[in-house]
Amino acid sequence: MSSAPPSRSLTAASRQLLVVVAPHWESATGRLQRFARDHVDACWQAAGSALAVSLGRSGLAWGRGRHPPSGGAGPVKREGDGRSPAGVFAITALFGAAASDGPLARAARLPYLAATAGLKAIDDPASRYYNRIVDQTAIAQPDWASCEDLLRDDGRYAVGAVVAHNAEPPLPGAGSCIFLHVWSCAAAPTAGCTALALADMSELAGWLDGAAAPLLVQLPRAEYECRRADWGLPVFAP
Repeated sequence: MSSAPPSRSLTAASRQLLVVVAPHWESATGRLQRFARDHVDACWQAAGSALAVSLGRSGLAWGRGRHPPSGGAGPVKREGDGRSPAGVFAITALFGAAASDGPLARAARLPYLAATAGLKAIDDPASRYYNRIVDQTAIAQPDWASCEDLLRDDGRYAVGAVVAHNAEPPLPGAGSCIFLHVWSCAAAPTAGCTALALADMSELAGWLDGAAAPLLVQLPRAEYECRRADWGLPVFAP
């Protein structure tokens, strides 16, 4: 399960990939496979087994990431559409319920955000903080009408990773607060994130390494096969 990368591709600077492939645009479940390589000129090699994941309740739609525009093939992600973003995205940070001085934070090889009562992910397109994670206690005049609490009691944000969708800079209404996180139960859809079992998410958090410039590649099967060679992606046959 390896593939020689082209000399120029979206993945040329990365040494870690999380590849999520779903059967169709409307699929609310898929499979995730880790891939790694020792250096950027090497072939991708599968790491571990393929994992079950839950996607948005409405499936997938093209997000705003490192990939080129879709050219009209497939839906486009919008705020509140219940779709997980399709495309190629950097994974930029970890977060969770564990303390900032705990074992998870000490072992993390990405920036770690310890969830507190003031830590919010802003999903209001009218806010100047749209699609950003902020500490509300440090903001004198919050301007948002809606947000997500990063400190939750349902276990879904026990550990997670931040997906850099619609991030540079955020386009109001193009979708926000996209994470990898823990699912509520197997095959339960999300509001637009990618979710998996607690043990699997914990293992991913320990594996991700900022020095390897990790990427999330998330696509329906037909789109993945169509773009695999041009984007420097590995063969994925779970």
